[in-house]
Amino acid sequence: MNKHVQGITTDTPSDVSLERTHSGRFMALDTDKLRGGYYTSGELARWLCAWAIRDAGEMVLEPSCGDGSFLQAASARLEELGKKGPARANNLRGLEIIPDEADKARKRLKDGLGMRADDVVVNSDFFAWWSRPSRPEFDVVVGNPPFIRYQSFPEPHRSRAMDIMHGQGLSPNRLTNIWVPFVVAAAAALKEGGRMALVLPAELLQVSYAAQLRSFLTDRFCRVDLISCNELFFAKAEQEVLLLLAEEARAAPSASNPCKVNLTESDTVADIVKRKPHEILKGASPKTVCHDSEKWLKYFLNAEEISFMRELRAGESTTELGKYASVNVGVVTGKNQFFVLRESEVEQLGLHGYTMPLIGRSAHMDGAKIDKDGWRRLADEDQRVHLLHLAPINGTKPKGALASYIRHGESLDVHKGYKCSVRTPWYAVPSVYVPDAFVFRQIYDFPRIVLNEAEATATDTIHRMRSHGADPLAIVANSYSYLTAASAEIEGRSYGGGVLELEPTEAEKLLMPATLGDALTVEECDALIRDGQLQTVLEENNRRILMRQIGLSKAECTMLRRIWEKMRNRRLRRRRAGKKTRS
Repeated sequence: MNKHVQGITTDTPSDVSLERTHSGRFMALDTDKLRGGYYTSGELARWLCAWAIRDAGEMVLEPSCGDGSFLQAASARLEELGKKGPARANNLRGLEIIPDEADKARKRLKDGLGMRADDVVVNSDFFAWWSRPSRPEFDVVVGNPPFIRYQSFPEPHRSRAMDIMHGQGLSPNRLTNIWVPFVVAAAAALKEGGRMALVLPAELLQVSYAAQLRSFLTDRFCRVDLISCNELFFAKAEQEVLLLLAEEARAAPSASNPCKVNLTESDTVADIVKRKPHEILKGASPKTVCHDSEKWLKYFLNAEEISFMRELRAGESTTELGKYASVNVGVVTGKNQFFVLRESEVEQLGLHGYTMPLIGRSAHMDGAKIDKDGWRRLADEDQRVHLLHLAPINGTKPKGALASYIRHGESLDVHKGYKCSVRTPWYAVPSVYVPDAFVFRQIYDFPRIVLNEAEATATDTIHRMRSHGADPLAIVANSYSYLTAASAEIEGRSYGGGVLELEPTEAEKLLMPATLGDALTVEECDALIRDGQLQTVLEENNRRILMRQIGLSKAECTMLRRIWEKMRNRRLRRRRAGKKTRS
């Protein structure tokens, strides 16, 4: 794996158009981010090639070959299968846009292929090469495509990539990461019956911009295996990655032969590469994909658990949080250091009357509710819990201490920041309102919804919930159940550090009872949670909501708890493993 961009290692730098030179806005990037430094290990490349290449006559493509690690492994695999000498070059093709990296790949291959190494590596943009009329088809694709944000991928490469996605029936947007069209184009370069073995971000399992890709893969292949590891594959990459093994490529989707998807977990990378691929996969029990919109995180569950969660979501006894309330991001100030203040700063600056209560961190909420007394304790501790809010001046020109503070902000160029510069006046923070409750955006243990009795708003580190008419107390109380917890682990997305994150649309998909019932009161939940007894709350609501109201059996409730704990513990193990690696 090559360079580190946005938390993950990749094969090509974001400045792919600059090739040998560095200039413009990329001058600030360090050497690793510009030209690469973190490569897929030869051991892992050999393991993937051992799975993917099964005959000495197969044609192999590496769409972003970097310094040639995968090509070298593929060449060795062909030799192992009986293809000897420089003639192996006829079976290999590698694309690399950076000339220096392409040169490294050729040099790496010369020991086995001699001068024929020059024929293997093509210095070209993969998407331009793919679009040529004479492009051949391949039996196998291997590699590790680049992970580059849409905005950072320069033209004309980006337009070519998006055109290929459109041509394959997908609709990319500005959230689409460039590894997605790499996978699409690579799959489309396969012959019928072909195979693909790639190192990909674990975002494949969970993010919305990869939803179409998940559907594309299940249409394109008969079987997809994903191998996840509780230890990060690459020690210097915070982003979780996985291995994608897709086989039996087909020309058209088949309703009579649906794709089987399976996720296999391993504790360490060493546990994977020291065993043969068939040994890792032989215990897998593939699950049939039946909903294109489902996140593949669900496939960490067994077939019975998957069916149970599908039935719960489709049944009449449950609904989504979005039926009762809307969830939106917190206040985006443009510069929290200026707009979010401590009590001592408000007093020193004379800004009383120009602020409103604010919750700036989820750590400020210990229970199931936050009230005025709780907010006052935070203010007395000099936490940053005041939001500069200028509704009281009703559009008039600021005067006195307020005018002085605004001039101070301008002296620091706060008004020139993007968010501030596009609003008039720049210091008028938009979308400031008091929600009924707060929804944790980042979750370590349980997906908390906290009743807002403090008449406060929140920054964008916390989501804000507004009821559609249902009693906010009932919504909050009924959210403390294994049902909501299990659905959060499936609907959210987790990262290398073990944190579960919910975007507003994902939070609105959390499962709730179809009728808000006789849960423990918010006051009871709050007192127990503050006392470290969350489990007591969940077990009591297990009886009240899940069994008595929804009608689940004791065994089904046990399964729901097991699903939540399995998914939660999986990501928390990665968090602990990450801390151990860094120490």
